Amino acid sequence: MPIRFLCYGLAVLLAAGCSADRSETPAPVRPASAPAGPTADAFGDYWYQGEAELTSYTLEQARYGEVHPGEAVLIFVTEPFSRRRHVKLDRPGQAGDDEVTVLKLNMTRSFITGIYPYSMMASVFTPVDRRTYPHTLKVTTSVQEWCGHTFTQINRTRRGYRARLFSYFEREGDRDVSLPDVWLEDALWTTIRLGPDDLPTGEVRMLPGTFYQRLRHVDLAPQVATASLEPAEEPGQRVYTVTYPDLGRTLSIRFRAAFPHEIEGWTETYRSGFGPDAPVLTTRADRKARLRLDYWTHNSVADSTWRARLGLASSP
Repeated sequence: MPIRFLCYGLAVLLAAGCSADRSETPAPVRPASAPAGPTADAFGDYWYQGEAELTSYTLEQARYGEVHPGEAVLIFVTEPFSRRRHVKLDRPGQAGDDEVTVLKLNMTRSFITGIYPYSMMASVFTPVDRRTYPHTLKVTTSVQEWCGHTFTQINRTRRGYRARLFSYFEREGDRDVSLPDVWLEDALWTTIRLGPDDLPTGEVRMLPGTFYQRLRHVDLAPQVATASLEPAEEPGQRVYTVTYPDLGRTLSIRFRAAFPHEIEGWTETYRSGFGPDAPVLTTRADRKARLRLDYWTHNSVADSTWRARLGLASSP
């Protein structure tokens, strides 16, 4: 048996022995089928080493008809996941056929509007083996600001997706919505990392991103979009663009053409604010720094120096 697979097995056994109070710590994952494109060795060398990829971005966020400075972070990591319950497995070695390896994205944005701050986070769970599991299994999004907070969860079902929305706004209330089998905009980010040639192009039905849905207070409903995948102006990069004609909105994501397809930045243009006179503004994010780290083990006061390496503020 190859040495690398023995190491993976040992890592899983060690993870299974962790105490319950460390259940939030990502466990090292075992090898799984690599997506089309990179070889299994190249994919495993990057994604199966017990580290996450952390990338910080300078953020210019459109909100209330103005552009506000802020920060964004993308955290990508592979994890063992329950394909039935849609939760991270504490003991993957005992899960049998319930286990599926996912590429998880935690996307955060933080910015201040006037006196009060916004804190936004979306989590996306997409199976690595897209040939066997072609659909993203779960998306969760939370938004906190001084007016209150909201939470959205989208789960894959046999017939499409189930979305649950919890909000402090009366008009939105608590909702449970069935969605058809469409592309999720939130899943574009993980699809890029697993294999950008799997991205849909041409006319496509797509569910707009949950960040946009929360900031615009629009219904969680699929839209007709036009998508393209083209070379970017920057050498060695590609750009994926989605345009929603009925929303007057365009999202463009820039990433490196070569594996592992790191995301370099994005722009998002739409009408910001409320009413017919609200201006059309662009949210923009550009990469500041990137590193690979088992960040869940770096939680002491002294480890705050890692934030400086990412160019992030000392406090969230």
